Amino acid sequence: MKRYDDDSVRGLVRIEGYLLWNAELEEARRQAGSFAGQLPWLTTAQREDVERVYAADRVAASHATLLRIAGRATELRGEYEERYRRLRTRCVAAAVVAVGATSGTCTAFTLLTR
Repeated sequence: MKRYDDDSVRGLVRIEGYLLWNAELEEARRQAGSFAGQLPWLTTAQREDVERVYAADRVAASHATLLRIAGRATELRGEYEERYRRLRTRCVAAAVVAVGATSGTCTAFTLLTR
């Protein structure tokens, strides 16, 4: 029996993703403010522009990284599913051979002892 249904799990994953992305956006804004703070000669409007451009650049880089990671995770999932399928096939084949060998040995032993 499943402890959580699939809809609940998907909902929790979406909430987690939302919270993580918002934390990334806030970190980009914080770093943009810190960067602009190192440039004391900027006017208020220039500072706001620098913060906006810096944060947008950081968010774009984070988004690109996230897409690369998600793509690689999808590739790995496919590779591991294929490996698992092959391993399962080999294990079933080994079990069938073992049962067949045991059955054949028992049959031969029974026939020889008669």
